[in-house]
Amino acid sequence: MRIELATTPGDPRVPNEDYASVALPASGQGGVLVVLDGVTPPEEDYGCVHGVPWFTARLGGALLELSGSRRDIPLTDCLSRAIERTAEAHGSECDLSHVRTPQATVVAVRWDAERVEHLVLSDSALLIERTDGTVTPVLDDRIDQLIAAGRRPLAPLRNIEGGFFTAAADPAVARRAVTGTFPRAGVRAVAALTDGAARWVEVFHEGDWAECFALLRKEGPQSLIDRVRAAEDADPERIAFRRGKTHDDAAVVFAEL
Repeated sequence: MRIELATTPGDPRVPNEDYASVALPASGQGGVLVVLDGVTPPEEDYGCVHGVPWFTARLGGALLELSGSRRDIPLTDCLSRAIERTAEAHGSECDLSHVRTPQATVVAVRWDAERVEHLVLSDSALLIERTDGTVTPVLDDRIDQLIAAGRRPLAPLRNIEGGFFTAAADPAVARRAVTGTFPRAGVRAVAALTDGAARWVEVFHEGDWAECFALLRKEGPQSLIDRVRAAEDADPERIAFRRGKTHDDAAVVFAEL
């Protein structure tokens, strides 16, 4: 089994809000990977005394532990319980009803000898390489649909019906995730990317998802992030390629199963 992970902050002076981790709890018979992209809050008060890195570490750690130890329950239930556990850790000093309370996108993959389960919530990406060499992207495209429909600004559409969803303080949001299962025998490898790394495809159009996966297989996650950083540096004013930040936190996990 080959597993590689890389993550870098968009600004080295600011804590990385992405989370990436892998666990192999089943003695070589299975594993779990979790990747979160923390949502950067506005500069004004957002009702919480904790920062986004605290939130992603708590939520990611809880989701990784539950997904590995409670293999008898679906990933949606693992995410729901992880959100509950993290909300309880906030304490009474935090206003979890605030629309911008700390939150994150989620990718989770769990595999054993029989199957590969996946969950994607919001705009991080999951790539599944089949044994025939084809690459299937698993995407929660609600944000893209809203943009295509001219629904701007996006912020008021967060975690409401008809909008898009992120993991914050409401456990019910887990039911909004894109989920599915593949037979283990049909899957060769998987890769999870936050949107800061997926910029290589989605913003800079350096290649498609299959080419992105081929790059990860050949050169590894850090090489993909380095290429994104080079493209960002070549367009510092965001004129050629429009994006919210010049540089974004980026995280990638690549796993051959």
